[in-house]
Amino acid sequence: MKQFWLMVGTQRNWKVAFESNNIWGLKNFREMASLWNMLREGDGVLFYVSKPVHGIVGFGHVVTKFKQNVPLWPEEVKRNKVLWPLRFEFDVEHCLPPSLWKSDRYTSHDLQMISRMVFQCYPIEEVNTARVALGLAPHSQAVPEPTSLLTAPAQPATLDHDDVKAQLAEIGRIQGYVADEEYALESSRLDVVWRRVERSVPTYVFEVQIRGDIHHAMGRLKHAFDLWNSHIFLVGPVGDKGKFQELLSGTFHEVAHRMRFIDVTLVKELLGKKRDYKDMERALAIEP
Repeated sequence: MKQFWLMVGTQRNWKVAFESNNIWGLKNFREMASLWNMLREGDGVLFYVSKPVHGIVGFGHVVTKFKQNVPLWPEEVKRNKVLWPLRFEFDVEHCLPPSLWKSDRYTSHDLQMISRMVFQCYPIEEVNTARVALGLAPHSQAVPEPTSLLTAPAQPATLDHDDVKAQLAEIGRIQGYVADEEYALESSRLDVVWRRVERSVPTYVFEVQIRGDIHHAMGRLKHAFDLWNSHIFLVGPVGDKGKFQELLSGTFHEVAHRMRFIDVTLVKELLGKKRDYKDMERALAIEP
């Protein structure tokens, strides 16, 4: 079931979060780590600005969560030390402009009391009270059906490992990520990664395996997940999906909930659709 989380921060915290492409961080101690482990992608979040505002100013939802080992926040960069390693990215559904935070925020005496804890689960009834106060419709608890990327029928084609990597990197850039090929992972390298911002760890990781050892490619993906909680994808011919599923149910069962297989023939098709969509945005002058 979808949960809702109250995120409490100063005006400066929120400024940095929004400027960093909507990234939030928590300290890694037992109670906070337990809450972060309970956090699920798609969960709702409420933006609470502490003093002098003392109120909820917006709403969003969790996109993905990850473990950070690279300094990101100004205080971390200054000290060259990661202080808030338990991160998550969120999308904004609605947020008041800062000029209206003090005058139009939602607040109550009880809310001010519980906001002393910087991150906590928040009841749906209270969520809806805040939404109505800020002019939004109450949230429905209906859970949408999950979507998944299906493999296309096998098609004869000459596939080049480097071409596929370049296509994946371009898709990431079109989607607004910092995309890198041959990203260093200790003594090895990952084929393609997408990061939310320059000073962030990979949010999405892709290993392109057209020929060769699937086991080692999946091992690198698992290592990326262990380090950063990344979304991990093996990209290969549809004929290798059986081997992928066999390994996923055995050696790599611990990441079966996270690792996905992408038919390599879909990558070029997806890139074409992304380019067409981007061209249309430019033509209509609505490119973000």
